[in-house]
Amino acid sequence: MNFAFILDPLDTLTVYKDSSFAMMVEAASRGHTLYVMQQQDVVLQLGRVLGHARKLTLTGNEDDWYRAGETEVMPLERFDAVLMRKDPPYDMEYIYSTYLLELAEAQGARVFNKPKALRDFNEKLAIAKFNAFTAPSLVTRRAELILKFLAQHHDVILKPLDGMAGRSVFRIREQDVNLNATIETLTQHGTRTIMSQRYIPEVVKGDKRILLIDGTPAPYALARIPKPGETRANLAAGGTGVAQPLSPRDQEIADTLGPQLGKEGLILVGLDVIGDYLTEINVTSPTCMREITDQTGFNVAGMMLDALEKTVKRKT
Repeated sequence: MNFAFILDPLDTLTVYKDSSFAMMVEAASRGHTLYVMQQQDVVLQLGRVLGHARKLTLTGNEDDWYRAGETEVMPLERFDAVLMRKDPPYDMEYIYSTYLLELAEAQGARVFNKPKALRDFNEKLAIAKFNAFTAPSLVTRRAELILKFLAQHHDVILKPLDGMAGRSVFRIREQDVNLNATIETLTQHGTRTIMSQRYIPEVVKGDKRILLIDGTPAPYALARIPKPGETRANLAAGGTGVAQPLSPRDQEIADTLGPQLGKEGLILVGLDVIGDYLTEINVTSPTCMREITDQTGFNVAGMMLDALEKTVKRKT
């Protein structure tokens, strides 16, 4: 099969922990052919969605890990699968890419995750579809509502709706001297909508990433444990990842959400769970495959390729 990955620039990938790289290694080991593109390489020309793609060869050396061929221009339906793995920010350029990829689907392309679902499932807001599993939350740009929410819960997390890797995530309490300035900065003086969530103390035991693959959870989660004095548990913010079996509550959340998300065309999803609460549904470029595999021996990328091959064969 021919697999095309839409990625950030190759030289920016941290391959020892990159899930896209893990998938490419697994695909190459099965004899599949790899192509790579960036967002700007997907274009609409004379009514056809085309990819300016380069064939990718893996060297087996993580310090100098790839060789990229010359650019080939071809319709996206020529690939057996197109994997949209561009990291956030989820900005208008990202949305434009989903429009192009949705047009490509209408022309016969097989795109994962489904472009419409990438638009419909904002990674922060999507938890509102599953209120039974969420901590108290508020989405607004109005400072007075955020202050009332804080007065009710005393200790809350504020975060933008379009971020990743813990960027611009703040924990605030009623006595914080910079409280109003923090709200003004995050909401850009009432012009930007943000999310407030009640602080979940169990974060000290880890912000768990559960990977759903075609609606089925991998058997291990990666608990990302914040470093001392830090609220954010993200690995990019210095958190430590510890793989662990799913708890009964983790399994309940995954079993409930998995079939629904799978029906939406989301073949790979990262659920974030703190304590007993679902905090995010990551659909753009979920990661943590390599950490789970390295610590447990369970081949998460292999599970992903099994699902991808099965889905592609079913659609051809």
